[in-house]
Amino acid sequence: MKNLIDRYPKQITRFFETILPLTTWFIITLPIWLSPFHPAIVAYFILSFDVYFLYKSLSVTFFSTLSYLKLKKLSDVDWRKKAGELKNFSKVYHTLIITNYMEQTDKVKRTLEYLTKLDFPLKRIIIILAMEEREGITAKDRAATLINLYKNKFGLVTATFHPDINGEVKGKASNSAWAGKEISGIIRKKRINPSYVTVTSCDADSLLSDKYFSYLTYVFLSDPERYFHFYWAPVLLYSNFWEVPLPIRLQATISSIMRLSTLSKSHNLIQISTYSLSLNMLEKIGYWDTNIIPEDWHVFLQAFFKLGAKVKTIPLYLITSRDAVHSHTLLGTFKSRYEQEKRWAWGITDVPYALKKLFTSPHIALLPKLFNVSYVIETHLFWPTSFFILTLGASIPAIMNPVFSRTTLGHNLPRISGLILTITTIFLSVLIFIDTKSRPKRPNTFSIAKTPLLIFQWILLPVVSFFFSSLPALEAHTRLLIGKRLEYKVTEKI
Repeated sequence: MKNLIDRYPKQITRFFETILPLTTWFIITLPIWLSPFHPAIVAYFILSFDVYFLYKSLSVTFFSTLSYLKLKKLSDVDWRKKAGELKNFSKVYHTLIITNYMEQTDKVKRTLEYLTKLDFPLKRIIIILAMEEREGITAKDRAATLINLYKNKFGLVTATFHPDINGEVKGKASNSAWAGKEISGIIRKKRINPSYVTVTSCDADSLLSDKYFSYLTYVFLSDPERYFHFYWAPVLLYSNFWEVPLPIRLQATISSIMRLSTLSKSHNLIQISTYSLSLNMLEKIGYWDTNIIPEDWHVFLQAFFKLGAKVKTIPLYLITSRDAVHSHTLLGTFKSRYEQEKRWAWGITDVPYALKKLFTSPHIALLPKLFNVSYVIETHLFWPTSFFILTLGASIPAIMNPVFSRTTLGHNLPRISGLILTITTIFLSVLIFIDTKSRPKRPNTFSIAKTPLLIFQWILLPVVSFFFSSLPALEAHTRLLIGKRLEYKVTEKI
């Protein structure tokens, strides 16, 4: 297979690009075209999918609870004291790449202001404001303003201006790669030992805990395989929780709980959004690939297929907070949220990349490769298909084949399916409790009379899941299938 890929790289890549989107459409349409001929097969498929969803729901509930309990316990630890007791504490430097394009100055300023509250020595914090050259004078003015405000508070605050380069895809990955190379130069120019330097990929609205870098320092120095590991604190969309419209609030809650649940799944944890890694590993893998849009899972796969099965993500039990989508109008907010989910779902492009690497990385054992590739495939396959099978699937066989509805299986299919899905709703009570304890407290500006909406909003879960999860994911899959590439669009957050 490797020889075939080497001989026909474009053709094989295109073939891999079509596999998952075709599978997605196969699953979604299966009840329609197979029910007239083999309705029993469809029924058992739907019931199997329901049971799988029940397992997933139980898993999310268990692991989100476990993560919540660990967060409560470990967020109170004095990580500054523990890190300071380690031998090489004084050698550690942390660098941040804050990518920002078309961002409001006040939003980036808020992020930097949070960083001034760190309990780690600020003079060993180096901040790179990763701007885009194409933004022009606006980016230069924003960078100059922020540098002037914070240059005396940290070890260094500087800016890079990523130019448009042929062959690169515009977005966070290419911008980060440009800034990452600048960091390598700065570290050596300042004669800092690069073996004790971390790089944190930070979004413009990511609000890090004041203990983040002390915790990271402790884990980093205590980790014998730190040059193979990413470090990630759960990124929850709670910064503007009380300001966004109800459907967006619900979707932000779902995303946050899902991310919280993955934190305790150490066997398949992959970092999202804002994360840290050693400069050593970043340089070994050649920085971020510049021809992709979603970069978080991709850079994990880059490292895995370059450095082998030692690569994994280590959880940090602190919360990083970000904004949910919020535009000036309700319609604009909904549109921006749809586009954001579509951009996230464009991570399906990691699947052909992973499949290609599966056959061209003989230095890595087969089982770890199969495990990581199958996890990526499972995640991206469940994303667009779940709504259609769970909400519509059980009704279709009887519609497409009325005779089947008079059989025992056909008659009981909607009832059994409904019972399984009803059981999964029981887990919602646990998730609602965790959400209540994890999110910011209700501000005085949010009327207490609206509080019951936080419970009743869950009735909208199927609708919100369709419009802001399954549908944009399906569009992303379809775009990849027909070869219509996605362009990076900045999500509006006022």
